[in-house]
Amino acid sequence: MNNVHEDAIKVQAEQMKRFVSAVAQKSGMPEAKAEFLAHLLVENDLRGVFSHGTQQIAAYARLMRDRVINPDPHVYATAETPTTVIIDGDGGLGYFPAYQGAEAIIEKARTHGLAAAVTRNHGHIGAAGIYARLLVENDLIAYVTSGTQLNLSPEQSIMRAAGGSPMSFAVPSGQESPMILDFGTMHDLYASDPHVSELFDLAPGLVFRSMGLGFMCQALGGFLAGITLDKNDAARTFKGGYQGSLIIALDINRFLPLDDFKKQMDNYMKITSQMKPMPGYDKATLPGVLEATREKDWRISGIPVATSHMAILAKVADEFAVPFPF
Repeated sequence: MNNVHEDAIKVQAEQMKRFVSAVAQKSGMPEAKAEFLAHLLVENDLRGVFSHGTQQIAAYARLMRDRVINPDPHVYATAETPTTVIIDGDGGLGYFPAYQGAEAIIEKARTHGLAAAVTRNHGHIGAAGIYARLLVENDLIAYVTSGTQLNLSPEQSIMRAAGGSPMSFAVPSGQESPMILDFGTMHDLYASDPHVSELFDLAPGLVFRSMGLGFMCQALGGFLAGITLDKNDAARTFKGGYQGSLIIALDINRFLPLDDFKKQMDNYMKITSQMKPMPGYDKATLPGVLEATREKDWRISGIPVATSHMAILAKVADEFAVPFPF
């Protein structure tokens, strides 16, 4: 899904940001919000997370233009304690409440050791790793998940009950890259995926574990965030505001000195990089290392944008009358 294609052309990050921001503004989003969204989407591209990068602007722009999603949400806290906060996304994209929620729990976690944010009434939060990275950059351990409005019926497969099921963990290091795991628990197991039955035949335990994680994502990032199981119970101003999230931050210093923990993580990163890689790969790395390497290299050399990715951007540029600069 996020491999670099042979037909890719290089695009500079700043040029891509300007384009994405222009499309967002044409769909009704104010400049400051559009630039923030563009920044987050480009950062995903820079890490090679193309599935949740700039190509998403095409779907988002249409949703905002058609007022399925609020293009100018007023994001605010509806409830707050010393260790928790609930953020309402006002029917807009989930990037804004999720980022605000992650920012809000940084000092809470440092003060009290543990803090959590729940967000609700919004659309897609993008890659869960965005918010996990924000916390890990502040020397906190992070967990992030999201849930969505389900529409379940008895004739469907139990696999549908897991929803989209994104999940991210992040752990800080010292001199080495932080360990960041960012994935969809049910990817490769959706009804449209071609190898579901083969995976179940070969490794049913892997399938059941993926499903179990998916169910937990829905419970924690969906129901805990106020998403109802029955869509008829939901009252929404913008019908696209059917997602929620849970963001948890943990202060390492409550368990042992931060520098001692970082030293162990650095050593872990170093020794594992010298181990035998997985079959078909030339390097052994822990989660987050490949993405950090790509970000460092591509920020200078440019983002490799595949032909299919470019076609999505070209179509939305034409649709919203935005000059296509690539």
